[in-house]
Amino acid sequence: MGAARPRALSIHLRLFIGFGGALVVCCGLMVAVIYTGMRFLPDYHFVTTPAYVAPPSAAGPDGTARTAGPDAGDDAVPPPDGSSRISRPVDLSGLIQDKEDVWATVLAVSLGGLLVVAGTGLAVGWTLSRRLLAPLHSISRAAAQAGKGDLSYRIDARGPADELKQLADTFDTTLGRLEESFAAHRRFAANASHELLTPLATTRSALQLAASDPSGEALYELMPMLVETNERNIRVVQQLLELATAEQLAQNAEAADPTETVDLAETVDLAEMAESVAAGVRGLAGPTVSVALEPDDDYEVRGNSTLLRQMVTNIVGNAMTHNVHGPSPFVRITLHTDGQDAVLLEVENSGPVVDPETVDRLFEPFYRARPRLGGERGHGLGLALVRSVVRAHGGSVSAAARTGGGLVMKVQLRSAWSTLP
Repeated sequence: MGAARPRALSIHLRLFIGFGGALVVCCGLMVAVIYTGMRFLPDYHFVTTPAYVAPPSAAGPDGTARTAGPDAGDDAVPPPDGSSRISRPVDLSGLIQDKEDVWATVLAVSLGGLLVVAGTGLAVGWTLSRRLLAPLHSISRAAAQAGKGDLSYRIDARGPADELKQLADTFDTTLGRLEESFAAHRRFAANASHELLTPLATTRSALQLAASDPSGEALYELMPMLVETNERNIRVVQQLLELATAEQLAQNAEAADPTETVDLAETVDLAEMAESVAAGVRGLAGPTVSVALEPDDDYEVRGNSTLLRQMVTNIVGNAMTHNVHGPSPFVRITLHTDGQDAVLLEVENSGPVVDPETVDRLFEPFYRARPRLGGERGHGLGLALVRSVVRAHGGSVSAAARTGGGLVMKVQLRSAWSTLP
C-alpha cells in the first residue's frame, strides 16, 4: 500500500496562512523599498571632522585659569586649527556620523516596524478569519444533522448580510423545503395506500363471500359492486398518472428544460372555457353558478387547452362538491386582467369553514380538509393536479379561507399578449 495522504489543512488555517503570508511579504517589500530608497536615491554629503571639547580649566596660584598643558594626559590632542590650546576628543559611539549609520538605522527601524506590524496583523487575521468562518461550522453541523435524517435543525445565522450569512440562510430555506417535501411525501404514501387498500379489501371480501356460495347467486348480486370498486381503482390510478405527468411538466417548466414542456403555441380563451365549464354544471342540482367578467377585456392565454380545461373543471368541481346545503349556496367565477401581462381566474364558493392553517395543504395529493362523506366521489387529487397544471404553464395558484365558510381559489396565468420574458 502507498503512503497515507497527508491530512489537508482546514480552510481557517489556509486562509490564515494565505493572509499572513501576504502580510509578511508586503511588510518585507515595504522594508526593501524604504531601505533601497534611503540608500540609493538621496545624495548625502557628510563632513567627517573630529570634534573636540576643552577640558575643565584649573585655577592657578594667582587665581587665573590655567589650560591643560603637556601633562594633561596621553589622550590630549592638538585642536584642528593649529592653536596651542589642547582639547579632549568626544565619544561619538552610538551617534549617526555618516551614510552607513543612516542606512543601518533605517534598516533597524524598518525591521522593528515589520515585526510589530506583522505580529499585530497575524493576530488580528487569525481572530477575524475564525469569526468570519463561524457560519461554515454551523452549516457543516446542519449538513451532518440532515445526513442523519434530522431536517429540523436550523443555523439561524446572525451578523451582517454577507456571502456566508446568505449561504446559511439559503441552507436553512433548503432544509425547510426538504422537511416540508418529505412530510408531504409521507402523507402522500399513507393516503395513497389507504385509497388503494380500501377498495382492494372490499373486493377481497366480496370475492370471499361469492366463493362461499356454490349457487353463484351471491356473485351475481355482488357483481355491480365489484365493477364499481374496480372502476374506482382505475380512476385513482389514472389520476395518479395524470398528476405524475403534470408534475413532470411543471418541473421541466421551472427548470427551463425544453425537452418535455407544455406547448405554449396554442392560444386559449380562458373566459370562453370558464363559461363552458359553468354551463356544464348549471344543470346539476346544487349551488348556483355565475360567471363575471368584463366583455371588452382579453382573456386569452397560451398553453394546452386540454390541461387548462382540466384545471378549470377541477376547481369548479371542487367548489361544487365542497359546498353547503343552505338556502343559497353559490359558486362565483370571476375573471379579470392585470394590464396586458396576466389573466386572473377567481373561484369563490360557499361551504364549510376551513382552518386557514390547513389551506395550503389542500393542494397535497389525497388531502381533505374534512372526512369524505358517503356521497362524495373525489379522491383528493383534483387540486393537486390544478397546482401542477398551473406551474407547468408558468403561473401561480393560491387558496384562502372565506370568513363565513368556503374558499377563494385564485389562478394567475400569463396573458397571450404578455410582454414579460
